[in-house]
Amino acid sequence: MTHPTDSILIVDFGSQVTQLIARRVREAGVYSEIAPFTTAEAAFARMAPKGVILSGSPASVLDAGSPRIPQAILDSGVPIMGICYGQQVLMQQLGGNVTLGESGEFGHAVIEVTDDCVLFDGVWQTGEKHTVWMSHGDKVSALAPGFRPVAVSPGSPIAVVADDARKYYATQFHMEVAHTPDGAKLIANFARHVCGLSGDWTMAEFRAAKVAEIRAQVGSGRVICGLSGGVDSAVAAVLIHEAIGEQLTCVFVDHGLMRTGEAEQVVSLFREHYNIPLVHVNAEETFLAGLAGQTDPEKKRKFIGGAFIDLFEEEARRVGGADFLAQGTLYPDVIESVSFTGGPSVTIKSHHNVGGLPERMNMQLVEPLRELFKDEVRLLGIELGLPQAFVGRHPFPGPGLAIRIPGEVTKERCDILRKADAIYLEEIRAAGLYDTIWQAFAVLLPVRSVGVMGDGRTYDNVLALRAVTSTDGMTAEAFQFPGDFLPRVATRIVNEVKGINRVTYDYTSKPPGTIEWE
Repeated sequence: MTHPTDSILIVDFGSQVTQLIARRVREAGVYSEIAPFTTAEAAFARMAPKGVILSGSPASVLDAGSPRIPQAILDSGVPIMGICYGQQVLMQQLGGNVTLGESGEFGHAVIEVTDDCVLFDGVWQTGEKHTVWMSHGDKVSALAPGFRPVAVSPGSPIAVVADDARKYYATQFHMEVAHTPDGAKLIANFARHVCGLSGDWTMAEFRAAKVAEIRAQVGSGRVICGLSGGVDSAVAAVLIHEAIGEQLTCVFVDHGLMRTGEAEQVVSLFREHYNIPLVHVNAEETFLAGLAGQTDPEKKRKFIGGAFIDLFEEEARRVGGADFLAQGTLYPDVIESVSFTGGPSVTIKSHHNVGGLPERMNMQLVEPLRELFKDEVRLLGIELGLPQAFVGRHPFPGPGLAIRIPGEVTKERCDILRKADAIYLEEIRAAGLYDTIWQAFAVLLPVRSVGVMGDGRTYDNVLALRAVTSTDGMTAEAFQFPGDFLPRVATRIVNEVKGINRVTYDYTSKPPGTIEWE
């Protein structure tokens, strides 16, 4: 990507919450990227950032071979802010001392501000006490030359340090997590007051830069994009179309496992609203035939992914091939996680709809969203003019309803689930709860139960309802509906959907459960 002149590099030492640092910096209106410490020097040279933030880590600076800050960054003169391990490694490398604490600090802690500091401007004042989130065993026992302590906690006599001359600052607590209520403001102060950045990075700026980049990459070539019906691939396609127009062809493989009206919505959006060349492949019969008799969830997923690739390849050949393949890859898919010992391990989603296509089809990749988080993709979608109702939709799995029907998938069972799910979502929207919930859906269970309707006995399907709150999908809690909501939905479903006589609600959190059932 053509990087904004004003940016901050985040050096990842393996923390589980490093992505949150990038989120907070971007929320402050400043572009940021994450690089594992093993490649941070190269990223620093490529980006020429105006500041660097050092993440936490599961490692200890006292261990031999533990991660270190590249010397080139320390020699550069740019402002640096360390968080937790980032504080400790900064002290250690600059001549201070870190020791194993007699007892660690884990969870909420109260710090006392003991001196003024630019990080605290407009947020904290000397003498005040504030709640923060700690998670550390080691602690700084001696400051590096040039530093002064500006806050303390019961477990950290050096909770925040400052070297104003070099513009180095560091905290023992985690500013990036929501458990530190003022953390985002402290990070914003570093970006704006310490690094001197204006905080005017916007989606409009990203859009303009990305359009120029796509044009430069593609030239006069042709691009093909596989639409899944989801937000990511749709936003990628609209952005690419803005850049290169008719050089883009989209292929929508309709596997017949979508929710009510979804396929029609996608086709209408692309053909009528955006006038984007679209090949609509109605492959319901192919997918249902391949799923017949199959009950193993992994085999269902693999069949659907493989069949999608086969059909996509076939349609790509039919339209005359292409030079580039567009994908809706997001930033969390490409960030390298770092192990304790410093060995980077790349974790990429294995369930992209077009996974495996680049090598087989000999095409270059166009991934215009790879620097964005999910919520930023939604903002870009709004910037591009996509309808709010489409951009704000809950996540929907690539295999669609097939993994919301444990057991065998048939057209009859898909139709039953579609009707029930539509009622559930309709009631959620009518109650004004849709945007409060991360994901809501129905699951048609491979269970039948006895019921009574009128004067007759029934023996029909059981439906489970699921709704969760989450920030990133990694953890989730069951949504607590108001008193009469679930009984009302259950009554409607049993009355209106033939084949269902019992409705249950799934209260399981993640972990130990997952959000989806398969």
